Amino acid sequence: MADFPGTYPVADDVVRVPIFFVNAYLVGPPGGPWVLVDTGLPGAAGWIRRAAEAHHGDVPPQAIVLTHGHFDHAGNAAALADAWGVPIFAHDAELPFLTGRSDYPPQDPTPGGAIAFLSRFFPTAGYDFGARVQPLPADGSVGLDGWRWLHTPGHAPGHVALFREADRTLLAGDAVATMDLDSWVAQVTHAREVSRSPVPFVPDWEATAESVRQLAALRPRVLAAGHGREITDGAADRLAAFAERSHRPEHGRYVPEPARFDDDAGVVSVPPPVPDRTPALVAGGTLGAVLLSELLKRRRR
Repeated sequence: MADFPGTYPVADDVVRVPIFFVNAYLVGPPGGPWVLVDTGLPGAAGWIRRAAEAHHGDVPPQAIVLTHGHFDHAGNAAALADAWGVPIFAHDAELPFLTGRSDYPPQDPTPGGAIAFLSRFFPTAGYDFGARVQPLPADGSVGLDGWRWLHTPGHAPGHVALFREADRTLLAGDAVATMDLDSWVAQVTHAREVSRSPVPFVPDWEATAESVRQLAALRPRVLAAGHGREITDGAADRLAAFAERSHRPEHGRYVPEPARFDDDAGVVSVPPPVPDRTPALVAGGTLGAVLLSELLKRRRR
């Protein structure tokens, strides 16, 4: 099949499809059988379909597999499932957020950093995919030989990663990132770095840390994530070193205690919000800049 501009090979039969700051993955040999892992930001269904056609022709995927249901990973799931006539698979614990039973916990922008600031403009609403969505098979399979899913909660209660033992390729979803999402510079450069899960959307830091340790124990040769470019140079050692460090923020809504979830109902309870001073600081800085500009104009008269 032909290459498609803006897509990148990650490992044998794994292609990364970047959609702004998030990735979807075409997993499987050219022409199939294959699956789509995550679906990117809303509005990118056409782009993903063109990429899929370039790599797999007119063969639709076996299924869409969601690492979790946040808006930047499930944004085109319904449109693509309808276009291809295929099911959407997700972990049991993620289904309340994909069948209209629950929204996700409120984001927490207070730890600071680039992604935290931007999160103020991101939705936390769930989806209702109805009968399109089904639980992942309990045996760990994803419909492709050699691949299995692993429950890696923390960033979301039903978060999963995908792993292929044969060449130790790991699709980590948002359990980790391969760029520093807290850095404004990295938002442009996408420099490769094993980094923490998107901070404002992590409602359980202890579970996240345990999931990272679980993934590090796999010793992946290839590490690909929901955010950032794939890491192939020393991926196992870099992930192991990261797993040994604490990546919990110093402060934030979910730092002292996590949100609580139920597999059927979704969110049960969340900790109380903590003060968010950034909007006031931004407003004050903007007002100060306007007043200074007016003062300078008057002095020039």
